[in-house]
Amino acid sequence: MQNKIIFGVIGVLVIAAGGYYAWQSGMFSGQGPAPTPPAPVEDTRLDYASSTLGISLKYPRDFTVDSTYAYTGFPKKPILGVKFTIPGSMATGTNLSSDTGISVEQLPRAKNCTGDIYIVDNVKPVEMTVGSTTYSVATTSGAGAGNFYEELVYAISDSQPCTALRYFIHSMNIGNFEPGVVHEFDRTALLNAFDKIRQSLVLQ
Repeated sequence: MQNKIIFGVIGVLVIAAGGYYAWQSGMFSGQGPAPTPPAPVEDTRLDYASSTLGISLKYPRDFTVDSTYAYTGFPKKPILGVKFTIPGSMATGTNLSSDTGISVEQLPRAKNCTGDIYIVDNVKPVEMTVGSTTYSVATTSGAGAGNFYEELVYAISDSQPCTALRYFIHSMNIGNFEPGVVHEFDRTALLNAFDKIRQSLVLQ
């Protein structure tokens, strides 16, 4: 009889302990156990800053930086800046050329900071506002010897000195390749990479 009482007490204690654990874990609350917080996502971008240009930004670590870059589309008036060129791996196996990249350029003497003053062709800029930043955007494209060239310029309105970001996209006619040799480059992914750099730009 005494053994039955002891085993009964032990059983009650086990059930009570199990019930307390279930209550603590939220099993009966309808919420379940507290979720494990997600691990922080590592930022694989690098920081770039230039006291000469008065800018800072973030760029993908596999991009190449050319701090001696100058845009030479205007033969007698090179535009100084810095260029971030895509890695060769982004162009390999596609019709994208490895000189594709995004640059930050400045025209210190510009009276009106608009995108068209960065474009050789006579184009009309359009205004685009993203958050608190207003851009004057101008675009142009051209072709020659099976090559395509695109330029998208985002001039930051009212910036002093006049600062702009130029997307330079150089690709080759996919029809000039044997079928299956290369595939069309991912334009959306490329523009997204450039957009992230543009959106990270801070004027000092």
